[in-house]
Amino acid sequence: MRLLRPGLKFSQITRHTRCTQCLGSLHGKEWFIAVAPPADELQVDEIQAFRVPGDRFIKLEMGTWHAGPYFDHEEFIDFYNLELADTNLTDHETINLLQTYNLEFQIVP
Repeated sequence: MRLLRPGLKFSQITRHTRCTQCLGSLHGKEWFIAVAPPADELQVDEIQAFRVPGDRFIKLEMGTWHAGPYFDHEEFIDFYNLELADTNLTDHETINLLQTYNLEFQIVP
């Protein structure tokens, strides 16, 4: 999956309750992701952002709230995104943090 420079701000967070997801960048490009533990109800105060080195893959467990990948130092980055073919159609719950909690997050490297 090719992502064009998304910046480091986010106001939405998503989870997949029926499958895991693995993410990693191609060509050694560093990126960021924000996550919160799996829970029926998002715990906003548990959202944490992480820098992911370009030589690593991460695995998100079922139900992990996540926002990203994010980066602002490249025009685009190509990613491996391992999940089921229809995950974003059949197993995709998103919370708009701006509408629900009046929050927008900025990742500060």
